[in-house]
Amino acid sequence: MSSDTWLVAGLGNPGPGYAGNRHNIGQMVLDELAQRAGSKFKTHSSRAQIIQGRLGVGGPRVVLAKPMTYMNLSGGPVANLAKFFNIGLENLIVVHDEIDIPFDTIKLKRGGGEGGHNGLRDISKAMGSKDYLRVRTGVGRPPGRMDTADWVLQDFSKTEKQALPFLIDNAADAVELLMSHGLEAAQGKFHTA
Repeated sequence: MSSDTWLVAGLGNPGPGYAGNRHNIGQMVLDELAQRAGSKFKTHSSRAQIIQGRLGVGGPRVVLAKPMTYMNLSGGPVANLAKFFNIGLENLIVVHDEIDIPFDTIKLKRGGGEGGHNGLRDISKAMGSKDYLRVRTGVGRPPGRMDTADWVLQDFSKTEKQALPFLIDNAADAVELLMSHGLEAAQGKFHTA
């Protein structure tokens, strides 16, 4: 693997009890990308499940990764994979849930704050920088005075589940567009949608 390889990390919590939570949208998107690649995740020594390959015929080389640690400890597996595969910060994409944007919305950015997201905070600490790409997948704010942690650790509502496949599909498209055409092109498509 060389430096033209991308590392795409989908954040979430391990185990079937968390699989349908809002906090696991990043891993749901990675499952979609795995399906598109026609591959299955394999356990890696970095405490992550990974797929190595290409997205699409002649597409970029990619390592798809689902950290198998809890969300707040995502940094170790991501940093270990970046080191193992010699992937620089400029080729790291993190797919995660975002409460500061409405459900069914995708925003993309490089760097910036973590907005209280402990998974991102741990990745920034482990990588020594916040300057990586993010696919921010909107799950909306908790209703009323509900605690944010309780909100993101709940499964999507019945209504949200109807739109969820489209959100996952769009987020996977955003990852592919980021790799093939860059941040501005991807923002141009998804920020105006």
